[in-house]
Amino acid sequence: MIDPKLLRTDPDRVRRSQQARGESVEVVDEALAADEARRSAISAFETARAEQKSLGARISKASGDERTELLARTKQLAAEVKELQARADEADEAYTAVVKKLGNIVFEDVPAGGEDDLYVIETVGTPRDFAAEGIAVKDHLELGEALGAIDMERGAKVSGSRFYFLKGPGALLEFALTQFALHKALEWGLEPMIPPALVNPSAMEGTGFLGQAADDVYYLERDDQYLVGTAEVPLAAYHSDEILEASELPLRYTGFSPAYRREAGSYGKDTRGIFRVHWFDKFEMFVYCRPEDAVAEHQRLLAHEKEFISALGIPFEVLDVASGDLGLSAARKYDCYGWVPSQGRYREITSTSNCTQFQARRLNIRVREGKQVRPLATLNGTLCAMTRMIVMILENYQQADGSVVVPEVLRPYIGGVEVFHPRTTR
Repeated sequence: MIDPKLLRTDPDRVRRSQQARGESVEVVDEALAADEARRSAISAFETARAEQKSLGARISKASGDERTELLARTKQLAAEVKELQARADEADEAYTAVVKKLGNIVFEDVPAGGEDDLYVIETVGTPRDFAAEGIAVKDHLELGEALGAIDMERGAKVSGSRFYFLKGPGALLEFALTQFALHKALEWGLEPMIPPALVNPSAMEGTGFLGQAADDVYYLERDDQYLVGTAEVPLAAYHSDEILEASELPLRYTGFSPAYRREAGSYGKDTRGIFRVHWFDKFEMFVYCRPEDAVAEHQRLLAHEKEFISALGIPFEVLDVASGDLGLSAARKYDCYGWVPSQGRYREITSTSNCTQFQARRLNIRVREGKQVRPLATLNGTLCAMTRMIVMILENYQQADGSVVVPEVLRPYIGGVEVFHPRTTR
């Protein structure tokens, strides 16, 4: 949720942000009107409540006709206060409903555009020249099936489309990536967590996933709970309704959990293999910090992502994500796109977002610094989305005979295995 003071004092800034997002600008005026109605209703209630309290003091000192009149007014006022409180509550709910339609305030220097506008700010590594090596490039599924690493057919049989089994080398790669990610997280000083993958509506809404991303969320109606699409959700809600001491910050976590996504709107996109699926495992990084430290923490998370991808030897690009593709909660987002040889292009593998105070306001998470208590800032970043990283490894490390070399940093976690070879039988 945005700062209500900003809405009142600089509505044009909010309008510019909405326009940059490609979202409704008119909702800003709706929010301003709702805020005025809310404050007016609260003022009327507080005025009546103050009179009610003063009457109590006067009655104790009054007698005769004056006391009778004051008692009558007290009875009348009790009904008025009750009605005014109800109106104030309704006005507050109406304001909250409108203001929740507003996305986080986009930083002014975020590049304009949408999903198809890719602003590359850095390129790391050089893609292999497979043609020069005499290698006919195979995609990750052809390689994975030959290795006995991926089974899409049985995944669909058991769970439906966009599900899969990782087995043999595929499972070993995930286990190795998990251990390597944990190793790096500890090296960086992140506290590891295994959060629940099932959360209450307040957690999902508080992180902003019931807005633009609502269609991608799995909802269990019987239980009124949601399957998370990222560990960002439970990690963000972990400190909900809490006041943290400034001396505790920053708090830096990493959570490992399954991620469930309907992939609504992706019909016909990436239907082959495990690049875009309904479930995968993921390590997510999450930070709570003072608002003035958020930009530096964002750069820190991006540096972690770059270090992890570089250690695996995957060529990649860093993108400053366009304003229309930020999602509801991010004020700025950086994506890393890894090289996919079979497609001859870079594809998204990690993302890190600075959500400023937006999620903290929605989840009521504050920081106390001296006598001041205010919303803190939250940030998130992908450490390793397993399936997409496995795609990157299989394709970038493939050999002419269909074997796949194991990245050196992963070998200690799978008994020193250096190469996965195609299987002769299924």
